[in-house]
Amino acid sequence: MLEECGIDIRYREYREDPLSEEELHALLPQLPKEDLEARSWLRTKDRAYKELALSGDETVEQLIPLMAQHPTLLQRPIGILNGRAVIGRPAEKLLNLVE
Repeated sequence: MLEECGIDIRYREYREDPLSEEELHALLPQLPKEDLEARSWLRTKDRAYKELALSGDETVEQLIPLMAQHPTLLQRPIGILNGRAVIGRPAEKLLNLVE
C-alpha cells in the first residue's frame, strides 16, 4: 500500500530480527495516545498469547519483555517516520505518518 503511494519503505522481518526491549521502550513516546494502551499492542489470537495466559489487562511495562521474547505477540506492521510511530491496524493507519 505504501509503495503504491510512492513511499519508500524498509521492511524488517520481525521473526528473524525482532525488536529488542530497548527498541520497544523507544517506541512508546513516538506512538499516538490511542496506541499506548497495552492491549492495542497485542495479537490476542497469537499462540503465545494463549500459552502465556495473557488477559490484555497487562501494562506495557509487563508486556515489553514478553513481546521481545515472543515477537509474534506484537501487532504489526509498525510504521516509524520522523520520530512518530503507529501500529498499522488497520494498515491504512500507516498513511497517518505521511500526511
